[in-house]
Amino acid sequence: MADTEHYVRDDVRGFLDMLQSMGGMGVEQVGHMAGREQMRAMAQVAEADPRSLAVIKDVTCPGSAGPIPLRFYDTKASRDPGPCVIFIHGGGFVIGDLEVYHALCTEISHHLDLPVVSVDYRLAPEHPFPAAPDDCEAAARWVASSPAELDRTFTGLVITGDSAGGNLTIVTTNQLVNNPADVPVVVQAPIYPVASDTSKHSSLASFAEGFLLTAAAMDWFMLQYAGNVADPRHTPIIGDCSNTPPTVLCTASLDPLRDSGREYAAHLIGLGTELAYFEFQGIIHGFTTLRKAIPSGQKDLEAYLDAVKLMVERHG
Repeated sequence: MADTEHYVRDDVRGFLDMLQSMGGMGVEQVGHMAGREQMRAMAQVAEADPRSLAVIKDVTCPGSAGPIPLRFYDTKASRDPGPCVIFIHGGGFVIGDLEVYHALCTEISHHLDLPVVSVDYRLAPEHPFPAAPDDCEAAARWVASSPAELDRTFTGLVITGDSAGGNLTIVTTNQLVNNPADVPVVVQAPIYPVASDTSKHSSLASFAEGFLLTAAAMDWFMLQYAGNVADPRHTPIIGDCSNTPPTVLCTASLDPLRDSGREYAAHLIGLGTELAYFEFQGIIHGFTTLRKAIPSGQKDLEAYLDAVKLMVERHG
């Protein structure tokens, strides 16, 4: 049997070799401000170009600590009532922003032919837990109300996001299932999420160094976030997931967080949730925003979005 555990695609190997040759320090060494600049710089050189869309505009919604910045995308200048995608970005709850994820959000809107709202939630360490889940829930509830600022009538929500945003996807979905918004969450679609306590997972040890996201960075991110692992808004797998809506979930085989996604997928299957699960082989954490540097990731993203589209057609 082939060793799929450490199979690395050629374009992934080339990207990792380039990073190694460049040297540089990890986010845990440079701190949160420089880490944010590093992520923006990486996106500029490694991410695919954004799609052209009919509507791209910045708006805000009310939050408990003040206005929450959002970016609204749509392939159409106007549209009939239907679902809206809420996108929640990754970056360990500390880095990442609307600009880093701009191209990905245009790709999601283009591929699904749906409106997308990207949430610029407050970041740690300036705003530790639960600022992020507070903002994401507030934004989702606001979008569910079909606000006049978006000039659309929404019939349901599709909540998605990657990594820390995958965690916040599940947390926000759970909150809106247990305390419904104006319209339901019809599909959730976390991308390589932090869903459970990652500290004991073998994938964290197997891919601790050399695969972009490191174990040291993960430890540092969680320290900055300063959450309580016993709180289901921090560790969503321990919450009530019994009424989770149909779910599309993906992991990357070379990701320290891989086993957290696997564990959550198995948990949902055990609860009888309708689930489409992908584990993309030979690719690393973060591939959805590295599609210029890792071109093969585009096909993975398209396969994933195809599944989301099908799930929305079935349930949206």
